[in-house]
Amino acid sequence: MASQRSPSEQRPRKPAWLKVPFPGGPRYLRLKAMLRASGLHTVCEEARCPNVGECFQAGTATFMILGNVCSRACRFCAVRSGRPAGLDSGEPLRVAEMVQRLGLRHAVITSVTRDDLPDGGAAVFADTIRQIRRLSPATSVEVLVPDLQDSQQALTTLMAARPDILNHNLETVRRLYPQVRPKAVYERSLELLAGAKSLEPTIPTKSGLMVGLGETGQELLQAMADLAAAGCGILTIGQYLQPSPRQLPVARYYQPQEFRELAEEGQRLGFRHVEAGPLVRSSYHAERQIRNISWPC
Repeated sequence: MASQRSPSEQRPRKPAWLKVPFPGGPRYLRLKAMLRASGLHTVCEEARCPNVGECFQAGTATFMILGNVCSRACRFCAVRSGRPAGLDSGEPLRVAEMVQRLGLRHAVITSVTRDDLPDGGAAVFADTIRQIRRLSPATSVEVLVPDLQDSQQALTTLMAARPDILNHNLETVRRLYPQVRPKAVYERSLELLAGAKSLEPTIPTKSGLMVGLGETGQELLQAMADLAAAGCGILTIGQYLQPSPRQLPVARYYQPQEFRELAEEGQRLGFRHVEAGPLVRSSYHAERQIRNISWPC
């Protein structure tokens, strides 16, 4: 009788196309130092994004506002969870100043989830957008927001600031929500995207999905169809990678050809743009997306 394999031996081995160079280089180190000096956080570092070296070396980053402690503990995410501290009133201006210093043509702003705030942080997002517009009027602004606890008032506050793109990630399929996002609600995320489109029809909406968490092909296609039905115009699809032993293990690695097929399916569903690939993340090549798409979306 064959001996049983240990759990680590049963896990799929990371394929070659997911290996990235160790982050480094003068521009990477310079940007890290600038961020530390400004007291700013990036999701690139906090979530252990595999593209951090490439993006920092290119002089760009996805800013993470509202602190670096999340009030939720999603099973896929490496961002620290716990009880968040109070708000930093100077943070929006510091983000805008960094956007100006870096000369960014497209700025992506995200945040931890702040269920402790009545508006989920919407007012801080809005202030950050306004500060960037004031200092860098030619810069487009994309916001990647949490679900705002289904607050219509919070969403109205955010959309009134008129971001160039409203991004909210669905992340995974409906069946896996209790396991992957235990404090989130699948329908709530779809409602936020639909609500944003209803409030400001000319502002493009965007969402992202991870694959490799145990979803079936049919479940994944249904999630894509649900996003399309919610009016989402831009979709990113990337491979889930376990950021540390504390998060869920990878159930399966998708082949590059499968990502190409998912992109084709997205086009058939009516998305204006689909960015799909093993290392694709929500803000990966975000500037290229907004430059290459005809609006409204």
